[in-house]
Amino acid sequence: MSSITRRRALGVAAGAAGAAAGLALAGSAVADGPRAAAPAAGPAPASFDEVYQGRRIQGGPAHGGGHHGGHHGGGYSVTIDGEELHVMQNADGTWISVINHYEPVATPKSLARAAVRELQGAPLVPLTLG
Repeated sequence: MSSITRRRALGVAAGAAGAAAGLALAGSAVADGPRAAAPAAGPAPASFDEVYQGRRIQGGPAHGGGHHGGHHGGGYSVTIDGEELHVMQNADGTWISVINHYEPVATPKSLARAAVRELQGAPLVPLTLG
C-alpha cells in the first residue's frame, strides 16, 4: 500500500515552507547588499552640468525650498533639457526619480544619466502635482 499519512504530508509541507523561507531570506540579503554599501547622510552632492547622450543634464542645490526643494529632493534639483526631473533621496543615501523609481542610484548625476537612458530620446514631460 502506498498511501501517504497525514504526518508525512505535513512533514513534506513544512520542509518545503522552510526551504522557501530560506530562499526568501537569501534573496533579501542579496537585494539589500548594494544599498547597504551606499552612504547614508553625508555632504551635499556636487553640482553638475553636462551633455549626456545628446541631452543636457543639470543638477545642483534647489532654490526656494518648496515642495521638491524640501523633503523630497533634500534641497537638490535635477533637470533634463531644462525640464525638472522629480527626485528623492532615500534614507540610505541613494537617489530615485519618477522615471526609475525602483532602481536607486548613488548620486543625482547617475540618476539623471539613468533617466536619459530610460527616456530613449523621448522628451521629459513636466509632472504636475496637485
